[in-house]
Amino acid sequence: MGDTMLIHNDLAALQKGLATLPRPVALVPTMGALHQGHLSLVREAKRRASSVVISIFVNPAQFGPNEDLAAYPRRLAEDVQLLESEGVDLLWAPPAEAIYPPGFSTTISVAGVSEGLCGAVRPDHFAGVATIVLKLFNQLRPDIALFGEKDWQQLVVIRRMARDLDLTHPAAEAIVGVPTVREADGLALSSRNAYLSPEDRARAAVLPAAMREAAARIAPGAQAAPALAELERALLAGGFASVDYAVLADAQSLAPLARLGPNPARLFVAARIGGTRLIDNMAVTHSPPTAPPAFSPNDD
Repeated sequence: MGDTMLIHNDLAALQKGLATLPRPVALVPTMGALHQGHLSLVREAKRRASSVVISIFVNPAQFGPNEDLAAYPRRLAEDVQLLESEGVDLLWAPPAEAIYPPGFSTTISVAGVSEGLCGAVRPDHFAGVATIVLKLFNQLRPDIALFGEKDWQQLVVIRRMARDLDLTHPAAEAIVGVPTVREADGLALSSRNAYLSPEDRARAAVLPAAMREAAARIAPGAQAAPALAELERALLAGGFASVDYAVLADAQSLAPLARLGPNPARLFVAARIGGTRLIDNMAVTHSPPTAPPAFSPNDD
């Protein structure tokens, strides 16, 4: 591994830089404003590959017309310092014209898994995600790609795209999900947390706490609807302005579930606090109903 991180924003220079890297190459795609969640992806990439490539591109195609594209945090100089300190080999930080040149007219649409949850609220979002990720895969040709599990639906969409299009760099089975990194109070790390006022940041801890409570109620096999309704009530009582969804769903198909079945399931929530939309998800696994403690003749 070299001591100096290569930084490219020109496609021709990028190809020359990539040719110098030992294989296998791992890619971590980002939109910058890096935090410890991103760095956990970088560290996992270093464990799995000889070379690590990071992309930073704030992708306009995945923002809706009334979303936060203009306000999205951009801190390239700070991001470069972080990546250099982690020993990253190459940073691809393209300008918009390197991704969407004049006349660009192709969109990748992944049906089914992109349509519920965030896809129902942000109808063009996952087409923008799939298109940019496929472009990055084609430009960088990684052997492995790593994504955070906080954006679970995104991970499912990208894996489905890779399977359906027979991708080889990376293949679907080399698209790795890395567990969500959380603050001490349980809030999932996100670049959008920077938007939260101190008061809203304190209130935001209600989200993971309410999700854990709902997951515990669902785990013994109970109907999900009462736990999900209570979750929504807890969020609204705790200072959230609205709840886009609170859903128990199959972890792979993302089909909503009325209760746990034989396949892995996850709890998905999106809610708004102040002007910020937060998303989170957690695995929900079967657990036996809590039994009363066994009687002992030595009990008082």
